[in-house]
Amino acid sequence: MPIPTEPIGSIPRPPALIEGMQAFQAGRLSQKELDSLYNAAILDTIQLFEATGSPVITDGEQTKPSFATYPIHGLANLASDGVTIPFADGHTRQLPKLTAGPFRYKTYADQYLETAQRHARVPVKQAVISASALSLLYPQNGIEGYSREAFINDLLRENEADIRRCLQKGAYNVQIDFTEGRLVVKLDPTIQLLNSFVDLNNQVLDRFSAEERKRIGVHTCPGGDQDSTHSADVDYADLLPSLFELKVGNFYIQLASESDRARVLRIIKEHAKADHRIFVGVIDPINPRVETAEEVRDRVLEAAEYIPLSQLGTTDDCGFSPFGDDTSTSRETAFEKIRARVAGTALAAKVLGV
Repeated sequence: MPIPTEPIGSIPRPPALIEGMQAFQAGRLSQKELDSLYNAAILDTIQLFEATGSPVITDGEQTKPSFATYPIHGLANLASDGVTIPFADGHTRQLPKLTAGPFRYKTYADQYLETAQRHARVPVKQAVISASALSLLYPQNGIEGYSREAFINDLLRENEADIRRCLQKGAYNVQIDFTEGRLVVKLDPTIQLLNSFVDLNNQVLDRFSAEERKRIGVHTCPGGDQDSTHSADVDYADLLPSLFELKVGNFYIQLASESDRARVLRIIKEHAKADHRIFVGVIDPINPRVETAEEVRDRVLEAAEYIPLSQLGTTDDCGFSPFGDDTSTSRETAFEKIRARVAGTALAAKVLGV
C-alpha cells in the first residue's frame, strides 16, 4: 500500500478466553487447558486480522495480562500497592511495586512474536512497554540494599534486551508503548518529569544503531481502557515537542478522537523531523460506532495537508483492549474498524495519486 498502515496492538479477547483466564485464577482450570484457549485465540485473531487486508498485523496481545505488565507478570519480588492510574470515568488501574532487587524481566515480548509468526502470512509487528513506564515500579521510599541507580541500570539492560530480541527474531518493527507520556504532563505540568522519561527511553535507544532505530517506533495516546482515558484533557502542545526528541523512526499518534485535529497536525508539522514516519490515528477504538472508509479517507487527506506523503502513515488511536479483562469493545467491532482503516487509507492513496 502506498500509504503504510499499521495497528497499535491489542484486540479484545474471545469471551471463552476471558472466562478461562478467570477460571484459571480461581483454580478451576489447568495450565494446559488455559494454554489451549490461548492458542485458539491467537490463531483466530491472526486469521481475522489477515482477513481485514491489513498489510501488517499483531497477535492481538491475546496472552498478555496487560500491555504494561507482561514482562513482570508472575515475579515474586512485587507487591500489589504500586502507582494508581485514575481514569476519567472514575475507575482505576494499579501498577505493582518492586519490593526487592535485582530487577529482571520474567517474560520477553519475542515469545509472543515467535508464536504469531508461526501462523501469520504477513509481517508481524511487536509492541513492548517503555522503560519509563516500568520505572514507576521502584518505590519512592527506596529499597534497602538495592538503590534506584542499580534498578535503573537493570531496567535499561532488560528493556534493551526486550526490543533487541524482537528485532533479531524478525519483527516487522517494534513499537514502544509510551501512553504514560501524556499522563505525566498531567502529573507535572512543568514538563520536567516528561523530559526525564524521554531521557530515560533515549538511554535505551542510544544502544541501537541508526539503521535499527528505523524499525523502532513509539506510540502515544491518552490511555484507553473500558471506553475511558486518563489524560485526554492534557494539551498535545505540552507533549509533542518532547515526544519528537525520542530517537525512533516511527511515531504512532492518537488523533481520530481529538476535537481539533488540525491544531494537532500543525504542532506535528512544526516539531516532527524529516526522517520521522508519522502514523496518524484515523480510528477511535473507544467510540463504538464503526467509521466508514470514506471518513477514514477524509482524515488521511486532512493529515496530508500537513505531513509530507513520504512521511505519512495511518494507524488506530490506541489498542482495542490493552488490559486483558477489558470487554468494552467486541472483537467484531475491532476488526470492522481495522477493515475501515485499511480501506480508507487505500481510498486516500488513490485520491492523492500515490
